[in-house]
Amino acid sequence: MAGNGQHVNGTSNLAIVDGTSVLQPSPQPHAISADEIALYDRQIRLWGVKAQEKLRSANILLIGMKALANEIAKNLVLAGIGSLTVLDDQFITEDDLGSQFFISEPHVGLNRAAAAISQVRTLNPRVALRADTDNILLKPPEFYAMFDMIIATDLDLAPFKIINSACRFVNKPFYAAGSHGFYGFIFADLISHDYVIEREKSNVPTQLKAETVTRTVVASNTKIENGKQIEMVTKRELYSPINLSNTSPLQPAHISSWRRKLQVPPLLTCLRALWEFQNLTGRSIPTGSREDLEMFTTLATEKHKELQLPGETLRSEFLRSFLQNVGSEIAPVTAFLGGQLAQDVINVLGQREQPIQNFLFFDSDDSKGPVYALHPIFSPLDGPIM
Repeated sequence: MAGNGQHVNGTSNLAIVDGTSVLQPSPQPHAISADEIALYDRQIRLWGVKAQEKLRSANILLIGMKALANEIAKNLVLAGIGSLTVLDDQFITEDDLGSQFFISEPHVGLNRAAAAISQVRTLNPRVALRADTDNILLKPPEFYAMFDMIIATDLDLAPFKIINSACRFVNKPFYAAGSHGFYGFIFADLISHDYVIEREKSNVPTQLKAETVTRTVVASNTKIENGKQIEMVTKRELYSPINLSNTSPLQPAHISSWRRKLQVPPLLTCLRALWEFQNLTGRSIPTGSREDLEMFTTLATEKHKELQLPGETLRSEFLRSFLQNVGSEIAPVTAFLGGQLAQDVINVLGQREQPIQNFLFFDSDDSKGPVYALHPIFSPLDGPIM
């Protein structure tokens, strides 16, 4: 039930729902309005009115509200999604002030989601916002059914797995992302996702067939645009949950090529080692103790061998740098990751372009964010993800 509603700046109502604050904009018309076309003119030119209409009806859940989630929320709200629920049961500390731009010193001690939501609203009052202060692990799978997209940030592997499983139970796409200082990752499990690639029609007919073990061409249509024949190719991507992807091998194309093996970032190894450390110890990050450092080094060495990667690419310098960065937040890194994830969400909602399939690893030292498809089974069809 909603109660204690009040008008805010003539564009939205503030209500309390189940103990959480809800910012509700005035009901939007079914078709996109002239005002919205003017407001979102630049992005409509990029992805079209139909994609913008899909975006404005999207209901998204964002779990966690640290620096990375700040960036994701900013980009999605500015893009004009329909509604955003921010869920976080943690409280703001002084350490949060250095990397999160939706909060300030007076917010210390307040709930992260509740404190940030009013600032998020100033970016775009057309978006309905809700702050949920519950523990995400107490939510039943049915909770996720009301959302079109679920994004979880900066959690340990165990809660990522629980949320991902719940999303699959109700057939909802899921993203996981995390930042560790100079490093970070994005994971996508869209279950099964269709998207359209538009290109100038060639003389060679498009064949409806599998391109890789995860990607299949399922349809091809044409249209006339500016006097040219444009082909609209529909492709379908199949995904794996994070619990399987985390233990899956690299593609045969990477394993069979020494050059490609050398290019695989050691960040993949270190993330798997970190998640195994969490599983074995019940702690989020290693301390500086000798025991923890030895344990992490052993785990990283084992994970590197499991991936069939050359030992020379797992240098002690990288291990040391990763451990020094674990658990920290650096604004340029969270800005990059937040921008990449938000753009992928926008593309997925609009069913445009190739989505992340399925792990992106970002190392700011070399400013690269390669994507690797990590699945339990591969076939000879599989090649590198471009």
